[in-house]
Amino acid sequence: MAFTTTPLSHNVLLPAYPALPYPRHHHHLVKGFSSPTQSRLSLRTRATGTDFLGDFGARDPFPQELESRFAEKVLGNVDTEHKILIPNASALSLAQQDCSPLSPLQAPMPVDDAKALSKKVVGWRLLNEEGGLKLQCLWKLRDFKCGVELINRIYKVTESSGHFPNLHLEEPNKVRAELWTASIGGLSLNDFIVAAKIDEIKTSDLAPRKRIWA
Repeated sequence: MAFTTTPLSHNVLLPAYPALPYPRHHHHLVKGFSSPTQSRLSLRTRATGTDFLGDFGARDPFPQELESRFAEKVLGNVDTEHKILIPNASALSLAQQDCSPLSPLQAPMPVDDAKALSKKVVGWRLLNEEGGLKLQCLWKLRDFKCGVELINRIYKVTESSGHFPNLHLEEPNKVRAELWTASIGGLSLNDFIVAAKIDEIKTSDLAPRKRIWA
């Protein structure tokens, strides 16, 4: 069978086959072709007008492709079931989670787990004291007024959680916060949730001003 080549806009030469009897916009798999030649003809090779993608639709797979069972190895099968999954607690960031009630009989969080979670809260460090593990964070602010303002912002953020840090206004311009769950004698997930919520508080307007040397 003789055929000619037709240049495309992307400087690629493809065989120009005769127009096929099915509609021009062929975006779905066409069934019924059995021979490789007919399968190849199912791919239109040139778009007309301004629709540059309309004629380049799906084609029937070649026999070699069917034998390789390639469709089972890639996404997008015609019978693929798509689901919208609602993220569970483990998929949410700590700051998006809510504190949960704890039983006094619950054991404190192990050290290894606490170290892993401490990497998710910025600026907080673990303290291993006689009373158990604690989280501590220290802010150096511009002045005493800024320290009071930060304490007020922390209170507003943690009020709804029902789990509060110990806050200390030290010197004229430093605020120290400590978190632990006293009822279990150590750290719980609630402490890290509250620490992550506190991390989201804006403090740039309270920080000391940088000196600009002339």
